Amino acid sequence: MRNFQTLDAFKLNQESESLEFYANVNHSDHPLLALRREGLYVTISASYGPLELALRPRYEDLARTLSRLAVVEGLSTTRQVGTAQAYLALGLSSDDELLVRLTIVADAAGHFSLNMALTAQAKEALFDWLEVAKAH
Repeated sequence: MRNFQTLDAFKLNQESESLEFYANVNHSDHPLLALRREGLYVTISASYGPLELALRPRYEDLARTLSRLAVVEGLSTTRQVGTAQAYLALGLSSDDELLVRLTIVADAAGHFSLNMALTAQAKEALFDWLEVAKAH
């Protein structure tokens, strides 16, 4: 069973030119999801305490995938961006939360993932910041 950490607050960090999502309640581990545009790519860093997963998908792939998301009952994530070894799995919940699952695959024996959920308001901030056109 996947445990998604809800991130309900966000801010634009002017110094690093990144959009940061975090939990509004005070967590000792400080879960954080930060995105930054770098030319044709979007650098994504997800951290929880001292653990960090970082991915760098192409902007076009990420924007296209986000624009085509739809709620599918029974599935938490329905689309992926990246490769078979490192990918960002994305999905929409029935509450309009954006489910984000950053995964690094070690081999056929296992993988490491950080599971985060952006509230509807945080999701809209991400879509606006990335200039994602909604397909529906």
